[in-house]
Amino acid sequence: MLTYPDIDPVAIQLGPVAIHWYGLMYLAGFLAAWLLGRQRARRADSPIQPVHMEDLLVYGAVGVIAGGRIGYLVFYEPGLLAADPLALVRIWEGGMSFHGGLLGVLVALWLYAYRNGSGFWRLTDFVAPLVPIGLGAGRLGNFINGELWGRTSNLPWAMVYPPLGDSPRHPSQLYEFLLEGVVLFIAVWLFSRRPRPTMAVSGVFVGLYGLFRFLVEFVRLPDEQLGYLAWGWVTMGQILSLPMIVLGILLLALAYGGARREH
Repeated sequence: MLTYPDIDPVAIQLGPVAIHWYGLMYLAGFLAAWLLGRQRARRADSPIQPVHMEDLLVYGAVGVIAGGRIGYLVFYEPGLLAADPLALVRIWEGGMSFHGGLLGVLVALWLYAYRNGSGFWRLTDFVAPLVPIGLGAGRLGNFINGELWGRTSNLPWAMVYPPLGDSPRHPSQLYEFLLEGVVLFIAVWLFSRRPRPTMAVSGVFVGLYGLFRFLVEFVRLPDEQLGYLAWGWVTMGQILSLPMIVLGILLLALAYGGARREH
């Protein structure tokens, strides 16, 4: 059994200005996406040039933040949204949704592709391998903040988080860091190193993320305001992730079905 190390969520305090680890994790994710994106943009099959990565990153950042906040309030706090619509802009209070952020990024990529003629699916295939490092960094931010804990467990690596009592719990944030960050990055990056049919890389990313998130939800505590939605185990995260698994399979089928027809 382990004990949570009680990490201060504030990384740097400069007078009244507090820089949180969670914000630094977002910054690390965007920086990694920029560096990897410039590398991928040098490939012959890239839909953009390295010099365009800054513009694309701005589109993506706006999509992540706006979509993540809107998605959290729509999916997890609809009562708060109805009672206080201005909660949408108070992002410093916390509350971001990956699924909402994904939708926001897709809208941003569609706008970018429309304005620049990059091709939407070619652009999503380009961006998909750049995302997992940011996802993993975000899960480390969740761990530092002491949020999104798992159910009680007797496994050797279960961890006691004192604010939730003396019972050891699954460190579900670290599970998601390993699956959504490390494993997903390795899988999508390696898959994308060779030329693939359009939509194939996007299919691998969205399908694997949906699968990993669906599985971790079995040991992660549901959001307190929602609880389990059905049968004593179905969570909102699983309901939102299941369509991603289906979409991933569909994109791969369309990608390789189209490649066979062209051949």
